[in-house]
Formats: sequence, C-alpha cells, structure tokens
Amino acid sequence: MLATVLHKPGDIRCEEIEDPKILRPTDAIIKLSASCICGSDLWPYRGLQPIDRPMHMGHEYCGIVVEVGAEVRNVRPGQFVVGSFCLSDNTCPHCRFGFQSSCVQREFMSGAQAPYARVPLADGTLVATSEVPPADLVPDLLAVSDVLGTGWYAADAAE
Repeated sequence: MLATVLHKPGDIRCEEIEDPKILRPTDAIIKLSASCICGSDLWPYRGLQPIDRPMHMGHEYCGIVVEVGAEVRNVRPGQFVVGSFCLSDNTCPHCRFGFQSSCVQREFMSGAQAPYARVPLADGTLVATSEVPPADLVPDLLAVSDVLGTGWYAADAAE
C-alpha cells in the first residue's frame, strides 16, 4: 500500500510499504476513512525537530475497524472509530485519572497517512461511534482525534 513517509526536512514521499498486521493481542487494524496533517507534523518537515530515520506520517485519523487482536474488547470489526494521537492502555493510574497522555505504556501514533493503520493499545486509544457516520461528517470527526482532545485537556486542567 502507499503511505506518506518523511525522509528529511522538506522531503516527503509516497512509498509502497507493507500492509499493517496485528503484532500484539491489544492491536487493531483500521481502514482509514480520513486523516490529516497536524501542526506537529510540520516540525520535522521544517527541520525544527530532528529525524534520524524515515518516519511514517499521520496521527489524526478515523476509520473502520477491520481486525482486532485477541485481547481487544472495546471495539470490533465493522465499527467506525476515532483514534487518539496518544496511544494509551486506559487502565493505568494516569489513565484512570484522565491523563491518557501520561499513560505508563504511552506511545505516539504514526502511520495514518495510508489506507490502513495498525493501532496499538486499541481499547484505550480508539473510540467507537454508535453508527458509521455519513461521509460528509467524517472530515469533521478528525478534530476529535487530536485538536478537540488537546483543547479539552487544557480547559479541564485549568478548571
């Protein structure tokens, strides 16, 4: 499949990469319905953040679950999901207090600028909608994957 890969500042390429596979029992594979470029994607593109190897781009995303690992309980194939840029288990003390970005198993999502993506820690990272939204609503849901959560977290922390 084709994916967007950043090689060095100013050098983004569409390259053929392997389809994602379940690597851990807590993974899910989703077929991307939409993804976008975040301002933080521009830091390495502009040379403001170092790149030591090619980097698969994309951490604001939503799509349809196509496969889940054996331990995934909260999402199932066929569900529309919105994913967070910050992968979290949603079970550790930090997550239970609402600080998923401080999860003890935290990782940062990448690779959503492609047709399919592997999402580790799917139960804590993906949020399913009650139904598959109409196509014209899908781009609006991208705000939920990063921008809304960032603003919500800041407002909640400020009380």
